[in-house]
Formats: sequence, C-alpha cells, structure tokens
Amino acid sequence: MSDILCVTDRWRAGDLRGFLTRVEAIAAARPAGLILREKDLTEDAYKKLAVQVLDLCRAHGTTCILHDFVRVCADLGCADVHLPLPVLSRLPQKEREVFKRLGASCHSVEEAVRAEALGCTYITAGHIFETDCKKGLPGRGLGFLRKVCARVSIPVYAIGGISAGNIGDVRRCGAAGACVMSGVMDCEDVKRYLDRFQIKDIQRADGL
Repeated sequence: MSDILCVTDRWRAGDLRGFLTRVEAIAAARPAGLILREKDLTEDAYKKLAVQVLDLCRAHGTTCILHDFVRVCADLGCADVHLPLPVLSRLPQKEREVFKRLGASCHSVEEAVRAEALGCTYITAGHIFETDCKKGLPGRGLGFLRKVCARVSIPVYAIGGISAGNIGDVRRCGAAGACVMSGVMDCEDVKRYLDRFQIKDIQRADGL
C-alpha cells in the first residue's frame, strides 16, 4: 500500500483536459490519497473542478482530499479535507467533527501540536528539503521532521523536495509517508514514478 499523498497543480498539465487525464492516471496508480490543492480558484470554480476530480478518484477507489473550501465538502458529500491551520482554527468543533479525514499544513512543532489538539487525523510538515516551489528558502530538514513526529501521535506526511532518493530517510524519522506534487504532475508514467518510492526504500533496507 502506498504511503504517498499526491498534491495537484493544474498549471503543470497545460489545460483542463490534460489535468483531468493526469488526475485519472494518479487515481489509477492508487496513492494514499490525492489532495486537490488549487488555491487560485474561486469557491464556485473549485467546486466545479472538484465534482470531476471526485468522480475520477471514486472510479479508481482512491481517496480525494479537498482543500480549503469546507462548504464545498459539505455540498459534495466529501468527508476528507485538508486545511491551512488558520482556516482550521476558525472552524467550529461541530464542523470539524463531521470529517472522516482532517488534515492541516504545519510549519513548526507548535503548529503540529495545535493541529492535533484541533482534531486533525493527520498533518503535513514542511518544507523538509529545498524545492523549486519554495525557491530561496532552505528546507527545515530531517531534524525538524523528527521533532514533529515525536511530539504528535497522528500520522505526519513530509512535504517539500521529497523524492525516491530521500523517502527512506523521511520514513526513518517516523513519518507516515510523504507528499509529492511536481514530480507526479510532470512524470511520463505516474505508476512507475510512485512505484519507485517503494522500490528505492526496499533496496536501501537490503543494503543494495
């Protein structure tokens, strides 16, 4: 079973058709989940896109985690959402409790502890390594990831510069898995790309 969450970036796909084709390929590869993270969209535009993405994910038995728009989740009957911590903090407890899977983005140990206290079932922690998405900002590193994992009891997914070459180090810090975006959106073969995250770690464990 995969421990990789895939995060979308529709601009890398060229157009809507290309994006949905990529989403279907990701869903068919059965990652741990797909986070529909399209922050520049209005709520109405996001909802229209979410309808199509949810259908594709359900067809392949892959969990689709909506992002930011809590009302869209309610309208579409989606029980899985990922929120920025400020949005999560403003959400009443009764609304938080309706979600089966509730995640938040955390950038410090304190934020991770706060997210768990607010009822998160998992968090993302980053960015761990230097990445083009955060040009000029050094990664917080494996030491940071290790501290976060030690302070919370919910699954932690590392984000930022994660590759098949460093996923083993991420797992050894206690992380439940990792998030990938640019790699899974840009690669030629999604399944082969995701499979490498498992194979590489197995090879390292065997000393190969």
